[in-house]
Amino acid sequence: QVQFVESGGGLVQPGGSLRLSCVASGRPRYFMAWFRQSPGKERERVASTNWAGDSTWYAESVKGRFTISRDNAKNTVYLRMDSLKPEDTAVYYCNEFPSPSDPWGQGTQVIVSS
Repeated sequence: QVQFVESGGGLVQPGGSLRLSCVASGRPRYFMAWFRQSPGKERERVASTNWAGDSTWYAESVKGRFTISRDNAKNTVYLRMDSLKPEDTAVYYCNEFPSPSDPWGQGTQVIVSS
């Protein structure tokens, strides 16, 4: 069954911004994270948050540029991405953390290119 539906990706120029959304279905997900995967690379966690949204973590590569937030009433987690760089190009996924559950969503593609 579909658990996570990601959206909001697209093509953006370096320095631009995007906001990704993830709608989670089913039971409450207390800790949520955004992950990304580039061709030839392993999937990596880029940001995570607790239920209240007052405890967050960011990978060093995105710290200061990405912001994770959530709206529990809408079962939605967001990832605001600013000052995007070509190296941010990847498919972005959301899932629980620290134990991601199957199946993963289809992800949303982000391409940062001029």
